[in-house]
Amino acid sequence: MKKYLAIYTGTAAGRERWNALSDAERKQREAKGMKAWGDWVQKHQAAITENGGPLGKTKRITSDGVSDIRNVMAAYVVVQADSHEAAARMFEGHPHFTIFPGDGVEVMEILPIPSM
Repeated sequence: MKKYLAIYTGTAAGRERWNALSDAERKQREAKGMKAWGDWVQKHQAAITENGGPLGKTKRITSDGVSDIRNVMAAYVVVQADSHEAAARMFEGHPHFTIFPGDGVEVMEILPIPSM
């Protein structure tokens, strides 16, 4: 089995739409979403190798120094699967973008470090 990094993405526009909901609607969606997310985790528990979690603010480091930047990465999880396709299919209909304001999940294989 290969390992795959899944990055949950979200945009400022999605967050604005979420914040525009009434408190009652937001709380209802949060409860529904957390249950659905828990169900997803339970369904894929054997494939999840690292639970991951939400991501905070980003700093970019280059030869010019350190700067604050924005990106669309919101959270991550590491899964294992027989193929890239199988790993990607685990996230079809995920509550991150069907209930919560996220806009997608990007899945990439974690490759071995090349020999030096």
